[in-house]
Amino acid sequence: MSEAVQEDINAVIAELEKKCEQHPESVMAHHHLALVYLKIGRVEDAMKGLERVLEIDPRSAESMINLGAIYFGRGDIAKALELNEAAVKAMPQAAQGHANLGLIWQQKNELDKSIAAYETALQHDPKLVTVWANLTSVLTMKGEDERALKAARKAIELEPDNNLAHNNLAVALYFVGDFKAAKIELDKAAELGYSVSPEFAARLDEKLA
Repeated sequence: MSEAVQEDINAVIAELEKKCEQHPESVMAHHHLALVYLKIGRVEDAMKGLERVLEIDPRSAESMINLGAIYFGRGDIAKALELNEAAVKAMPQAAQGHANLGLIWQQKNELDKSIAAYETALQHDPKLVTVWANLTSVLTMKGEDERALKAARKAIELEPDNNLAHNNLAVALYFVGDFKAAKIELDKAAELGYSVSPEFAARLDEKLA
């Protein structure tokens, strides 16, 4: 981070901290400050800010979603689940809350719940590329290969250079037996910077040998 950028960030933080001090009940000020803290890696301060928002407005879905994401990143799946469930209860159209629930259920290997959550997220925002990519993974795990192919292709349609989507399409193609196409997609994922599984790459090479 350049010195000029750091100075700009410090100025933004100082301004937002002043607003929070002057308007201690301002949800917007505390939330924006928390997001800036999060962006620069001051996670503890971000958590305190988001918790302050929820003290002021216990139904702030966006703050619950952001706080839940922090807990998920720290491995506290139970707290992340609690916060995201509360978020979608407060705001049923909160696509990111449903998307996060999909990831949580996927982590817990509750695949049917994960699929349902991802599909709900996409009903509210069909342009969530990462959700299409994650849905591909879960559908592949469930053995629903044709649906997985459609989801992966949708992700790439929305974002042609998404390396996760290309990797997941490669896996989906592998399971329907299109090994040549799978190899092309896997190479594309690697070209775009995805850390492909060496084991999967070896299995695919065996099929093509």
